[in-house]
Amino acid sequence: MTPPSDWTPAAQRRRTGDWQLQRAARKAVILRQLHRPGDPLLLPNAWDCSSARTVAAAGLPAVATSSAAVAETLGYADGEAAPVSEMLDAVARIAGAVDVPVTADLERGYGMAPGELVERLAATGAAGCNLEDSHPRTGALVDAAEQARYLAGVRAAADRGGVDLVLNARIDTYLGPAGDPAARLAEAVGRARLYREAGADCVYPIGLVDERAIGEFVASVGGPVNVLAGGRAPAPAVLAGLGVARISFGPYLYRASRAHLATLVTDMLASPHHQRP
Repeated sequence: MTPPSDWTPAAQRRRTGDWQLQRAARKAVILRQLHRPGDPLLLPNAWDCSSARTVAAAGLPAVATSSAAVAETLGYADGEAAPVSEMLDAVARIAGAVDVPVTADLERGYGMAPGELVERLAATGAAGCNLEDSHPRTGALVDAAEQARYLAGVRAAADRGGVDLVLNARIDTYLGPAGDPAARLAEAVGRARLYREAGADCVYPIGLVDERAIGEFVASVGGPVNVLAGGRAPAPAVLAGLGVARISFGPYLYRASRAHLATLVTDMLASPHHQRP
């Protein structure tokens, strides 16, 4: 993948403005500093301006979006079914709704070349992004070297454009069929090291829930690690003790909110005051 022909630092500044790039850069510095092994950044993923404001109002220093949750609120399924323009518009609204840094879940980049991704993300005001290494529609893992080249391209495009971007590289090894635990861990660690060398600030082995394996992964990678909370994953305090630097909640809060709404509506309809004769 190559950047579009009109992607240059000058074109970038014409589209987004120097002031916006400087503001995003300051937030990227803050976001990167919040990735502290042993004192993890908690990211209850938001899906709209209201949920983002709730996260910020609670005192959390950053906001992350959930692609699955945002897509559903827009009327689409997860897996890059939402048009990229609609997804980025949602990210821009969220980033504009809060003063804290925002990092955007961009799945596998929605088919954008690195230069286009950096330019369009910078225009939203987001300070970082999450990129995954499996095909959104099939779930098949992308070749590790290919994904590393893509991440390196994103980092290089950001450097050329003067964009400071916190890059979180998701590793989808644990989303596929279960296999030999040692081989699975080795694959995840190998990918993590490649992605870190390619310029990723943080690596994210989504679906890794075994406490001992998380500890081994963190020790082997030697850089900030993101873990998905909830389900069978260890509690945040345990993850902190393992040296995790970032804890995401994915679409869990969105789904819990949707389930609560369904309960409220069902209870309302079951009330005698709302029963039809």
